[in-house]
Amino acid sequence: MPITRGFTGRRRPERPDRLPPGQYDTGSSWPTLTAEATPSLSQEQWEEQWRMSVDGLVAEPHSWTWSELQALPRSSYVGDIHCVTTWSKFDMTFTGVSVDTLLEVARPLPEAAYVLAHSTTGYTTNLPLADVTGGKAWVVWEVGGSPLPRGHGGPARLLVPHLYFWKSAKWITRLELLEHDRPGFWEQNGYHDRGDPWLEQRYQGDP
Repeated sequence: MPITRGFTGRRRPERPDRLPPGQYDTGSSWPTLTAEATPSLSQEQWEEQWRMSVDGLVAEPHSWTWSELQALPRSSYVGDIHCVTTWSKFDMTFTGVSVDTLLEVARPLPEAAYVLAHSTTGYTTNLPLADVTGGKAWVVWEVGGSPLPRGHGGPARLLVPHLYFWKSAKWITRLELLEHDRPGFWEQNGYHDRGDPWLEQRYQGDP
């Protein structure tokens, strides 16, 4: 199973500059924050009803059932995550399937430049296509070797760890490829369109 350690190929040393500007290390705590109500589906209902779709500007729109997604080649991310509310959590391990694997099936068209991620709750968030390709993003269902908790987006969420965590949409169901950027929920409410923690891109108007 391939494992990505950040994007450097090796574990980053324990040092203060591991924290992006304005962040603090949350230690063993993993705060639970969400803009919408947690879905009430049971695991069994989720497995029966859930689909993961990739559509929009693609040559072959495709959707996967829960069991079909589980059967795809798995990969893991080992590294840190950063929330726009200023906490960071080190040494997380998430396992799922790379977004690259899904896009290999759907085959983005040349004009596709952006992605709008959709959740089962109706939540959306927008990302440049370049931020979810090249080993930078996953659909994950395990954290630390255990099923992803419901409050943290389980059974499955998007993971884009190099951006602020509101971009890692919980309860993911769809990736829609677009030619032009389309703001999602928080982006329509004043948050930055991209959300790079190292540039402190928290709100519209930040660099």
